[in-house]
Amino acid sequence: MTELGAPRRLTDEQPGDGARPRVLVAEDIGETGIELLRRHCEVEIGTGWSRAQLRERIGRYDAILIRSSTKLDAELLGEASRLRAIARAGVGVDNVDVSAATKRGIVVANAPQSNVITAAEHTMALLLALARNIPQAHASLTGGAWDRGRFSGVELYEKTLGIIGFGRIGQLVSHRALGFGMHVIAFDPYVAADRYRELGVERAESVEDVYRSADFITLHLPRTGETAGWLDKRALAKCKDGVRILNAARGELIVEEDLQEALASGKVAGAALDVFGAEPVTEHPLFAYPNVIVTPHLGASTAEATDRAGYQAAEQVIAALTGGLVTSAVNVPAIHSEDAPVLRPFVGLCRALGRIAVALAPGTSVDRVHTEFLGRIAERDTRLLTIEVLVGALSGHTEEGVNEVNAPAMAEERGIEVVETKRTAAHDYTDLVRVTIACGADSVRVAGTLVGQRFRPHLLEAWGQRFDMQLEDHITVFRYRDKPGMIGRVGTTFGAHGINIVSAAVGRQDEEAEGGGVAVMAVTTDAPVPLTVVEEIAAGDGFVAGQTVSL
Repeated sequence: MTELGAPRRLTDEQPGDGARPRVLVAEDIGETGIELLRRHCEVEIGTGWSRAQLRERIGRYDAILIRSSTKLDAELLGEASRLRAIARAGVGVDNVDVSAATKRGIVVANAPQSNVITAAEHTMALLLALARNIPQAHASLTGGAWDRGRFSGVELYEKTLGIIGFGRIGQLVSHRALGFGMHVIAFDPYVAADRYRELGVERAESVEDVYRSADFITLHLPRTGETAGWLDKRALAKCKDGVRILNAARGELIVEEDLQEALASGKVAGAALDVFGAEPVTEHPLFAYPNVIVTPHLGASTAEATDRAGYQAAEQVIAALTGGLVTSAVNVPAIHSEDAPVLRPFVGLCRALGRIAVALAPGTSVDRVHTEFLGRIAERDTRLLTIEVLVGALSGHTEEGVNEVNAPAMAEERGIEVVETKRTAAHDYTDLVRVTIACGADSVRVAGTLVGQRFRPHLLEAWGQRFDMQLEDHITVFRYRDKPGMIGRVGTTFGAHGINIVSAAVGRQDEEAEGGGVAVMAVTTDAPVPLTVVEEIAAGDGFVAGQTVSL
């Protein structure tokens, strides 16, 4: 197997054969995690160390466990001469320079499932408190008033809970809400339709379906450029009058000023918020509203979650140090050395094809991802490339970050079938990769290859038409009636909005051919294309659809 980084030499400070590895616990991770580590390693607790102390001593350890306070940047990792593993007892690794760690051959892992139960339960606690005005009633009573009529609430029974984002936490919330006799409707286009049926949850065809029918709406989306400001003035206007809003996911999902206006007008009857756009925060206009419940980002704050995170992080460290399977690694896993020179150039292409295919997919659920490898590449172990397709397809659409290790499990829990086929013959190309996304009875296929000694990725097929275009960071695709002037209209509109086109390619068929009369235009640009610009063009005469993707 190839290593993530350069091989290490055994120094005087490193353990020789048979020596137990040394592990530093730099933050409080819970006693069960420490006990597990001590069965396999020499453990030192360094929970009060300054950065200077950590920098001086980090070179003595084979692994380090942290939470959110310790920042492991490139400078600090440069002193970690024997470090083989970093584990964060929690979700995400924002405080670790993963790229620097990868270059040094250090496995980086986290505990992505440690707080899902806690987060789901906190959502339910907010839901009940919001329905029955519990915090307000408590404050009133302890303030000396017995005012039963003022705090009359509403039942959850037979009310509709709308869940936006139906990953692990959203699914756990749905299970608990169903136990209260609620009707649950959820929107998440990256979950298979069968998964909704298995859980007894109605699948919304669009997020507007949730807005129209939900009495309570809870957000469980990732934080991305697409989801920032998700619940804004326009979205709130589509909701039922008197809707109640919950957010225990990310503060940036809600435009807080728009929520204030909706609360003041009565459009929103109440809100329960655990997260905010800027944290920590102790003064906020929303705090003054009597129908708003707030908590200081407590979604993951239970003794059990802390203990679970520490234990799971300890498991990952032990696996990394003993040659086991690191199931929550966030940097690239090893591949067979003989396959590496052939497969590694295809990693970026496969990830891009997955992202493009999902963007062009016609339905509201992803039911199957089918990868096809044709030509010489089919002679290799291409499982890693299928995983890269999944990473591209799911990235930005799940609660936690997607990587090569967790992508298959995340697809499985969403009910997405993954199929891989290989054929050693490929017409016209030495190697060819096809990705098909099935959404119910509909599907979309994209195809690509690598060109030249620099292995430049090229897109060869999209929306049923073939062409040849070198992929850049930003690509926009239009489907339109094949008639003169269409390319010029796109160029003129892009120019009017200050968007510079890098390249363009067209795939078309004759009117007599099956599917003829419709052409596909792919355009790459040197900056992202705003969705409003794509919608403006797609709404024009002769255009059928348009999508833009940043890779």
